[in-house]
Amino acid sequence: MTPDDDDLVQLSALQHWLVCPRQCALIHLEGQWEDNRLTAEGNVLHDVVDRHGAATRGEVRRVTGLLLQSRRLGLSGRADAVEFRPSPDGAGEIPFPVEHKRGRPKAGDWDRVQLCAQGLCLEEMLGVPVPEGALFYAQTRRREVVPFDPELRRRTEEVARGVAAMMRSGRTPPPPDQPLPACRGCSLRDLCLPESGLDRSVEQWLRRRLAES
Repeated sequence: MTPDDDDLVQLSALQHWLVCPRQCALIHLEGQWEDNRLTAEGNVLHDVVDRHGAATRGEVRRVTGLLLQSRRLGLSGRADAVEFRPSPDGAGEIPFPVEHKRGRPKAGDWDRVQLCAQGLCLEEMLGVPVPEGALFYAQTRRREVVPFDPELRRRTEEVARGVAAMMRSGRTPPPPDQPLPACRGCSLRDLCLPESGLDRSVEQWLRRRLAES
C-alpha cells in the first residue's frame, strides 16, 4: 500500500531525524519552528535555488527547485538543483542532484542521507539509475561528491522507514535528560528544553504555551 500525497514525509525530515528524532517530531509532527542565525543563513542560501528554473551550460542541463517524490519510500520534497548530464552512450541523460548547505562538511551522515534520498526519488520518477550526487557547502565553496553505494542506500531507506513510523505513531520523543551537543545550535532549543535556556527564554516559552492554550 502506497501513501497518499498528504502522508508523504518531507525529504528534510530525514536529516532532522538523524540529528535528533525529537527535533524532527517538533518540526514535522507538531509544526513547531523557530529561526536563529544558523537557520536564517540557510534560508538566504536557498532563496535562489528553491526557485524553479532551468539553464544549460555546455552539455549539462541544470534544473533548480525540482519537485521530487517517491511513493515507495513515502517521501516528497524539492531538490536544490539537479544537473542532467549526457550518458556515456549518448542515449539519454544521467541526473546528478546537488544539495546546498551552509557551513562545512559534517562528520555525521545526515547530509549524505538526505542527498541519497533525492537520488532515490529521481530513480523512481525517471526510471534511470542515479549513481551519485554532490553536497555544496557555502563555507568551503566546494562540492563533495557522494556515491550512492549500497550501504548509503540501505541507510537512507532505513531512516525513511524510521521517520514514517514516528509520524504514524503521532508521538514526539521525550527530551534528553541532559542537553546534547546538537542542542547548542538548534533553533528549537527553547521549545524543546526551556529550562536549559536563559530566564528570558523560559518566559517567552511560557507565554507562547499560555497563548496556545
